Amino acid sequence: MALFGALCVGLNALGFTNRSLRTQVSHLLGVPTTSYTVNQMSYDLARLRTKGLIRRRPGTNTYDLTAQGQRIAIFCIKVHDRLLAPLIVADQPPAPPDLQRALATIDRDVESYTNRARLGTAA
Repeated sequence: MALFGALCVGLNALGFTNRSLRTQVSHLLGVPTTSYTVNQMSYDLARLRTKGLIRRRPGTNTYDLTAQGQRIAIFCIKVHDRLLAPLIVADQPPAPPDLQRALATIDRDVESYTNRARLGTAA
């Protein structure tokens, strides 16, 4: 999520480099830049490039998001902020009762499905 968040921050005409994106990702993860290494960032950039989410500018070390990359990065951030984050805290007291009931229903259905499929709990 931090990588997609950093890509959303990088939505500009200037593009981004390994160093600038690594700084953003580290900041969003809340860790020192040294914790997210250059090699990890290079690996992530290579994966993003092979998936067609970013492209490298010819003759430079600068990258740009593709149109598909922009759509996917924004979609993932929206899903996290609007769906996953509220569900994570849904069982805590400040959550609205209807959200707590919905989460309990989902839990019961998943439990029922795994019992019917004879899937045990993970070790």
